[in-house]
Amino acid sequence: MTSPNANDRPTIDFGFKDVDPADKTGLVGEVFDTVADRYDVMNDLMSVGIHRLWKSHFVAGCHFKPGQRLLDLAGGTGDIARLAVRRGAKPVVADINAAMLKAGQRRMDQRGLTQHFAWINANAECLPMASGQFDHITMVFGFRNVTHRDQALDEMYRVLKPGGRLAIMEFAPVETPILSDIYDAWSFKVLPWLGERLTGSAESYQYLAESIRRFPDQATLAQMIERHGFVGTRWHNLSGGICAIHRAQKPKAPRYE
Repeated sequence: MTSPNANDRPTIDFGFKDVDPADKTGLVGEVFDTVADRYDVMNDLMSVGIHRLWKSHFVAGCHFKPGQRLLDLAGGTGDIARLAVRRGAKPVVADINAAMLKAGQRRMDQRGLTQHFAWINANAECLPMASGQFDHITMVFGFRNVTHRDQALDEMYRVLKPGGRLAIMEFAPVETPILSDIYDAWSFKVLPWLGERLTGSAESYQYLAESIRRFPDQATLAQMIERHGFVGTRWHNLSGGICAIHRAQKPKAPRYE
């Protein structure tokens, strides 16, 4: 979400900072260049290891059918594509960050799975695919890092087939007071300290914690998805609201402007 600064220039959130929208993509890129090789460790720390269960639950709820085409955005780790292949989907893994893609390919090479995926370096705001190509789009822990989220949702709508399904999983603002206090202490005191020791960059982990707090709440995100033409939008929390899954569908009949 953009906001005016003192000079009435549009700005956008980068963690707790407000920056020029033209700068955010590069700043986020620097964060993920730093953590790419330790991304699984990062998610283990941020979720106390529970992200693996969340991802399994998320993929199971997508109800892929054999042969269906999946576009997994911000999917450089290959985690979601790997789980989707087991359920018969044919994934295209897209990520704006080349370092994340390389790290994911190395991991999937070690598992002997790389040949099951297509890998594309692409920005979710401007996808290099023809319209109506995919049965499913997934995006896991990536949407809050997108600079122009409205553009990304328009692109997701465009490349989905009529009747295609969108699923977004993202860290969410925690609403339960006791859990929120514990989560804040973990996020702002422990994570940067651990990040410094694991990757040499406390700032990257500080940004990731801050970006969650600046991200729209669950109801606001659902409304945003619906504004872009999706129907049947619904969401549910995991682990007391630390994480939330939003699901929606592109109408089978074309929308009219």
